[in-house]
Amino acid sequence: MTADPVILTLQFDSATAAFFERQRQAYFPPALNRTPAHLTLFHALPGEDPNRLLAAIAPHTRRAPFPLAVDGLMKLGRGVAYRIASEPLLALRKALADAWRDDLTRQDREKFRPHVTIQNKVTPETARATLEVLARDFEPFAATAEGLQLWHYRGGPWAPLAAVPFALR
Repeated sequence: MTADPVILTLQFDSATAAFFERQRQAYFPPALNRTPAHLTLFHALPGEDPNRLLAAIAPHTRRAPFPLAVDGLMKLGRGVAYRIASEPLLALRKALADAWRDDLTRQDREKFRPHVTIQNKVTPETARATLEVLARDFEPFAATAEGLQLWHYRGGPWAPLAAVPFALR
């Protein structure tokens, strides 16, 4: 039996995390909303040895928190997301992808498009309507990346594994 895969997400500052969670609660179909709002860095890392994953991310968390720009909305076809821009985030994701090159799934090898999904698995018409509503009042805003979070994938719900803050140490 293989271990559950591990998902790696970015940890936001508390105000930004709360904003994204409110948006997800408002727009994600309730019956399908089994995870908190998140920015996925990797969808399926090998879960057999979580300590190996923690050791691999440790050097990348020895840094100060860094800025993010929530700079737009993304149409996902059957959903909507907030687009995130950040050179430090792209560099961090690339460094980890290079380190885990042999372990990545096809999905995790694809071009990284940082975003936070707040609606998914709805009709294209519903997604278009949501995008129109959100676009009326959207203004870009700043956020902060504060750490990394690891989760066990349990076939739907996620179980927290670890949260590792960014800190100079």
